[in-house]
This record gives sequence, structure tokens and C-alpha cells, in this order.
Amino acid sequence: MSRKQLPSRADLAVWASELGFTGCGIAALDVSAAAQGLRDWLAGGFHGEMDYLARHASLRCEPQQLVPGAVSAIMVALDYAPGDPEWVAAAWANLDDPERAYVSRYALGRDYHRLVRNRLQKLAGRIAAAIGDFGYRAFCDSAPVMEVELARQAGLGWRGKHTLLLDRQRGSTFFLGALYTDLALPPDEPVSEHCGSCRRCLEVCPTGAIVAPYQLDATRCISYLTIELAGSIPQELRALIGNRIYGCDDCQLACPWNRWAQPAAGRDFAPRHGLDATELAELFAWTGEEFAARMAGSAIARIGHERWLRNIAVALGNLAAVAVPGPAQLRAIVALRARANDPSAMVREHVHWALACHGEP
Repeated sequence: MSRKQLPSRADLAVWASELGFTGCGIAALDVSAAAQGLRDWLAGGFHGEMDYLARHASLRCEPQQLVPGAVSAIMVALDYAPGDPEWVAAAWANLDDPERAYVSRYALGRDYHRLVRNRLQKLAGRIAAAIGDFGYRAFCDSAPVMEVELARQAGLGWRGKHTLLLDRQRGSTFFLGALYTDLALPPDEPVSEHCGSCRRCLEVCPTGAIVAPYQLDATRCISYLTIELAGSIPQELRALIGNRIYGCDDCQLACPWNRWAQPAAGRDFAPRHGLDATELAELFAWTGEEFAARMAGSAIARIGHERWLRNIAVALGNLAAVAVPGPAQLRAIVALRARANDPSAMVREHVHWALACHGEP
């Protein structure tokens, strides 16, 4: 089939917007400028147990190995910030309440991976309807792709000192998706950086994981510790986790650009099961079956019930240091004692640590 004229930027922007994407840009599939930085980061061991990052580093650095024949990437963004204009203040209030669990804002609703990929497939279908068949593959945090670097090249923002992409109109509360394609589309221009001398993200990080501007030690990052780490959380970091049971948003909450964060359209990312304001003890009581049923369709499901309990046990232990002795502490102790003999050795270890924080044998 002969190919029709390539779609224009205006066409792509309209089609992407009709699918709910709030940003769309084009990048050439050349990430050589960032490749050495990735290799240095891996050589420093900053990826921890995320061995897949090292195993597939060549595919990240040379996109054509991943999708032969691809020459361009259509990059999209999808906002997920809560609809409440005071969401940042509400998030800080949640973090300040040691009885309540804190879940990263991106994970409160539906799992973004499949949602973004499905919309990218529809975008590809819309392009094919206009120009004929073409080669493509859709990604959303699901394969060895340098999404932030490609989105930066596509003009969707600049890399902030916390390593996330920042945009002057949307802050950093958006997901990124990539459509690798064999279409020779003209690339967009990157935007200038606007972090200046600001260091708020570095200074607010609870564990000091942002070891230098633009450099993250994932082994200290709470998102890594509560999501990616399969085993025990290092004892020296447990107290620093506070009540964060899935991910961490502190660097984003402190970022001045997130005053412009755009609320998510629709209900896809609205909080489910009260996860934005639920007490730790209540979540700790969930059985494996309850966890599976309530977290179906959520990004949280990937950590499984065992890590869920591990994380909450740490948060319940941390309550001892910040809560006034009384009913709250008693509820925490009762909840922990109920799982003191949990079938999982890892859960038992963290429960016994937490009980010791409360002065319990």
C-alpha cells in the first residue's frame, strides 16, 4: 500500500487530545546524549535490585534494537493530579497524620500502564486510518525506553533536579507514553530548563535519595523501598519512611512548579477504596483475598499482599515516635500483634521490629 502524506503536528495534537492526552510531541530515536549518564548510574549501583535496568541497558540506549526500523517517537503526556485545587496541602496533611497511610498520588486510581498503552494503540489506529499501515509499538513504563529523555527532546518539558520531567503548565504530575514508529516525522524542539538555583526537591527528600541535582540513588528512594525492593527494608531507613506505604511524593509536593499541576480529566485516577485517607490499622487488617479484590486494576497490585503488609508494619512502627501515647498507639499495637505470627517470615520480621518501636516484646 502506498503511504499517504505524513500527519502534521497539528493532526497528531488533535488526535492525541481527543484521546485525553494533555501533551504530544515528536522526538528522533536518538538517545545517545543520555546513554553515558545511564551507564554511569548503573555502574554506581544506584539501581539496587532493579536488575532489569542493567540487563536491558543496550535496548534503552539503542532504541532500534528494541524496535527495528523505528526512527521517531511520538511522546504523549496524561495528567493525574487530584481534582482538589488544594491537593498539595491535603497530601502534606495526610503525611502529617501518623495514623493514616500515605499512597503516592499517581497510584490512588486505576493502573496507568494499560490505560496509556490502550490510548496509544488508538492513536496509532487513527494515524493508520489517515495514512495507511505503518510500523509502531506502544510503551508506557513497560519496556526499556528512556521516556523522560525522549519526552524532553519532544518538547514536553525539562528534566528536573529530582530526575522527573517538569512542565511550566503542568508541573510533574503526568504520565508519559511513547509510540515508536517507522515514520520519519520532523522532531520538535526541546524547551529550556527552569529549575534555576532551586533545591527544594533535594532538601525535602526524607531519605536523602537525591544525592545531587539530577542524580537519584534508588536504593534510598522510598518508592524503590516500598515498591521495587523484594526483601526486607534496611533497618536504618525504616524510620525515615514515616507513613508512606506505597511510593513517595515529597519531591513533587515541594516543587514550586506543581502549583500549576493540571487535574486529571474523568475518574480514572480518582482515589479508590478511600486510599487517600485510610488508617494504617484498617489496611493492615486486609486479608490476601481482600487485597487482591480491592487492588485489582491498580498499580499497587504488583507489589502483592506480602510487601503491602511489610510496608504498613513499618509505618505502624513509626507511629510510636510521632504519636502521643494513647488510643492511636494502642490500635497500632493491637494491629501488629494480630500479625505477629504471620506465615511470611518477612512480614513477621517487620512486625516484630515495629512492636519493638512501641516498647513491646
